[in-house]
Amino acid sequence: MPILGLAPSTAPIKPVHFDIEKVIRPNILALHPYRCARDDYQEGILLDANENALGHSIPRSSNQIQQELSSTLDADLNRYPDPSHDEIKSRIASLRSLPGKDHVFLGVGSDEVIDLLMRICVAPANEKILITPPTYGMYSVCAQVNDIGLVRCNLNLSGSGGEGGEHGRFSLLIDDIKAAVLADPSIKLIFLCSPGNPTGTLISLAAIKAILDYELFKGIVVVDEAYIDFAEEGASAVSLIKDYANLCVMQTLSKSFGLAAIRLGIAFAQPPLIQVLTNTKAPYNISTPSAQLALAALSEEAVQNMRLKCQTLVESRKQLQKSLESLSALGVGDVIGGNDANFLVVPILNKETRLPDNVRANAVYTELAENKGVVVRFRGKEAGCNGCLRITVGTAEENGTLLRQLQSALNDY
Repeated sequence: MPILGLAPSTAPIKPVHFDIEKVIRPNILALHPYRCARDDYQEGILLDANENALGHSIPRSSNQIQQELSSTLDADLNRYPDPSHDEIKSRIASLRSLPGKDHVFLGVGSDEVIDLLMRICVAPANEKILITPPTYGMYSVCAQVNDIGLVRCNLNLSGSGGEGGEHGRFSLLIDDIKAAVLADPSIKLIFLCSPGNPTGTLISLAAIKAILDYELFKGIVVVDEAYIDFAEEGASAVSLIKDYANLCVMQTLSKSFGLAAIRLGIAFAQPPLIQVLTNTKAPYNISTPSAQLALAALSEEAVQNMRLKCQTLVESRKQLQKSLESLSALGVGDVIGGNDANFLVVPILNKETRLPDNVRANAVYTELAENKGVVVRFRGKEAGCNGCLRITVGTAEENGTLLRQLQSALNDY
């Protein structure tokens, strides 16, 4: 079996007795790796990766913070970093109203947390995870890497009940999940993305509690809240941790904090699960420079700045939605989902049928990226997202350029 992404070679292998395809696990050889936004395009107005277009919230005018950051080069960079980062954990626990650092785990992005949860909970080849498409692609990639089975229970893909909310498009189909668990007791983890990616839709706390309370599910419910700070106040499942030992909530500094570059993900849970994660992680997983930036970002002033920027992006999201509606005649459909994140999901319609059109949407996406300097993301192959583009909310200037170039692309295709 060829290795995906590697060009065929006729060069002799040395030593001759070695065959890498007989060393690597077959499921890894067959793996189609997660394709991140920067694999496709790296230049232009980048509205494809749901980064915070307003940047980080660390104030440049604060003497205290500048002293903390200027100390980076003075740190013992020849020494390994603090393996526990208790001060960061304590600040995060306080921010999210948890009892203390023993409820917090830090990972190299949420992806490390996802991988660790699978490795510690799910037996390869024998047990499974459950996901709710359309959802974050790394759940299935990590499952395949770890030789773990995958059960899919789609979200509600119909818009007949409205957009988002308890029973609208992209809401959780609780009975379907319960039926899947009843039929397959090997399911150990259930991954819920709230607000979802690519759905941008919150899953209600009532729906999450319904799964947590289901007695026939003996595993852990994992709620991925990368975009939670763009949603309504009180929507986070962190508030449920005190009552549910079978709950793990993931967050990140990548989105609302505008620190995607430092790769710092967070898991919240009761202390037993946090301890197991800590026991299993690689040593020194968070670097000293990343830790110092995280501490600065979690200062009182920086957190206040973060919240103000989230408010700005939410208002910009509303304005962008109105502006996209003005392009209806050119084939931009109504935004779908609950709009609870820092992006919008919008279908591109066929000119004649006025139905979502993957071919046209992909053509518009490519035209924007390759000829007009604006990069969004084509999501038309995801369940319930036929013909859809996912558009990150940018700065006012970026949004204006997007709208002009999108109008031009729609006229061309």
